[in-house]
Amino acid sequence: MTALTVRLPDEKYRRLKALAQSRGTPLNRLIDEMATLMLAEFDAETRFKLRAERGANRAGRGLELLEKAAGH
Repeated sequence: MTALTVRLPDEKYRRLKALAQSRGTPLNRLIDEMATLMLAEFDAETRFKLRAERGANRAGRGLELLEKAAGH
């Protein structure tokens, strides 16, 4: 595990600490959970962009597949 020093404005630190306390979790765990959510969002966005790039200029083929799936 790696230790990380983050500089935050005092008010933001106090608010994060209050949020952690309201959830009954240590501040470190709250930050870890936030980082996990942000990374999951980033990964999903990256996968979406890659799939969109693979499908670029292939609208015709996509429509053919939809027609086939609809049984037309």
